[in-house]
Amino acid sequence: MAAALPPVILVTGASRGIGRAIAQHLARRGARVALHYARNDAAARDTLATLAGEGHAPFRADVADPAACERLVADVIAHFGRLDVLVNNAGIYEDDAIKSASYAEWQRVWRRTIDTNLLGPANLTYLAVQHFRTRGGGRIVNITSRAAFRGELTAQSYAASKAALNITGQSLARALGPDHIPVFTVAPGWIDTDMAVGALTGPGAAEVLAQHPLGRVGTADEMGATVAWLALEAPANLTGCVLDANGASYLR
Repeated sequence: MAAALPPVILVTGASRGIGRAIAQHLARRGARVALHYARNDAAARDTLATLAGEGHAPFRADVADPAACERLVADVIAHFGRLDVLVNNAGIYEDDAIKSASYAEWQRVWRRTIDTNLLGPANLTYLAVQHFRTRGGGRIVNITSRAAFRGELTAQSYAASKAALNITGQSLARALGPDHIPVFTVAPGWIDTDMAVGALTGPGAAEVLAQHPLGRVGTADEMGATVAWLALEAPANLTGCVLDANGASYLR
């Protein structure tokens, strides 16, 4: 009997932080990783060099651009011959404080955030699902945030985009169940990455830490392990779940 081929998994925003850890965990577990990144070629090459095994490949695209999403999925399928799992991790966080932002800045940040954090995953999901249905199934994992539930004082667009992605994943879980395409969501809290270093080392660091009963924030490695489990092993009956991964810093 021929050995099963390793799954092909597209991880967006995989050149650093949480996405990098997700790619590393998936590679260690035998998956072939389509490593998406937006602009930083050097970071993508560095991450690619850390992946265990062989057969991984980088793909550059702006997920805020619908045409770029279409090219990305097509390029991944053309390169690997198929796609088995989509991990929607790419996202941006920009301040848009309503008390200080100009109207023009408010519009710019909201549009870019929604295009990247919500419409990008939605478009990639649409495109991946068309392929999954020809193969008898697939999996989708969305990365959102505890901000979807507690809000953000100075980044309202970020919180809104993540809340919308939560319900998008749950709606799709209902729609895609008959097609054997479970949809899972992970909503992390503070994670110790380079994107969070300012908040975790600056004047408000003590306040952030005080929110966490574990006495520390989460790690990218913990997120990588969680997402890899959802992508490869989690029971399909968990479809539609929103898994809180915030160290009990926010309970609902």
